[in-house]
Amino acid sequence: MKKFYRPLVLALLVGFSVSCSKEDVEPNQSPSVTGTEDATATKDSHLTMGNPSSAGTSYSNYLVSKSQYVMSYNSYRGTPNWVSWHLSSAWVGSTPRQDDFRADTSLPAAFYKVTSSDYTGSGFDRGHNCPSADRTLTVTDNSATFLMSNMIPQAGPNNQQTWAGLENYCRTLINAGNELYIIMGSYGVGGTGSAGYKETIAGGKVTVPNRIWKVIVVLPNGTGDAARVTTSTRVIAVNTPNTTSISSTWGSYRTTVDAIEAATGYNILSNVSSTVQATIESRVDSGPTQ
Repeated sequence: MKKFYRPLVLALLVGFSVSCSKEDVEPNQSPSVTGTEDATATKDSHLTMGNPSSAGTSYSNYLVSKSQYVMSYNSYRGTPNWVSWHLSSAWVGSTPRQDDFRADTSLPAAFYKVTSSDYTGSGFDRGHNCPSADRTLTVTDNSATFLMSNMIPQAGPNNQQTWAGLENYCRTLINAGNELYIIMGSYGVGGTGSAGYKETIAGGKVTVPNRIWKVIVVLPNGTGDAARVTTSTRVIAVNTPNTTSISSTWGSYRTTVDAIEAATGYNILSNVSSTVQATIESRVDSGPTQ
């Protein structure tokens, strides 16, 4: 009898062990997603990770705070230096794209108010910083993304393929139970659109950037977000040339936050512990791209 039961007990123990390991570890699942599917998504401060350029009242670094995003606006370039926004499923609904491109009349009286027609015939798209599809909960939210203060002259393939792919990927991350802090900006002078190379458009009122970048901090839904960023937090940094001859695969343009900071002079994640910054800002993301 003893000889019969011993192998049976061993077999049951092995089966139980295998079954537990399969249940505890989901294959191909990002660590940042595990256990967050039921967490409550909220709308949080757009500057939780910091004010990258210490934007304030300077005409070249003017802080603009809206319910949907916050930016540093450069009145001399006619474009934002950077735009920062929080993204979670709490921001997303079924509102259709408004397409109501218009001047931002909330800017100071001394600023030139860029209009949609300033881009007409330029060979460049009116490229969103904060995307329309990131703000679909209400008509007001979506309409705010079409203010021209949220636009840069962006080469068509860069905007419609490379950046569109990254934006779509970001929304898959929030659908998996994450919240994101996204900072997008541009710098330099001169890009190549469908009408060739240009340094400015609109009679010199709008500068065409040379490079377009984005930094994305990925966290599971939760609270106390800046304090939850650790050395294992996924941070995606991308920097692309503003040109028509560009790969449609955004992953090939991944870089470090440190490199973007060196090019811009910004402190992009200034509210994160300096010890943590030292690790996550020097690392090139190698995670999935779709």
